[in-house]
Amino acid sequence: MKRKILLKYLKECDCVLAREGANHSIYKNKHSGLWSAIPRHSDIEETTVMKICKQLGIPKIEK
Repeated sequence: MKRKILLKYLKECDCVLAREGANHSIYKNKHSGLWSAIPRHSDIEETTVMKICKQLGIPKIEK
């Protein structure tokens, strides 16, 4: 999945950029306070995307 599509979905689910790390962007769910690291690759594997959604407490992204 393209990183741009994932970030757009996270924004729709009320997740915000908390900070920038060296190799990852840290996103936080505004409602639950859960956070996850998003790698800075143009393509992110589907299993990684599912783990990110689970860590943030949001529904899986549909293709």
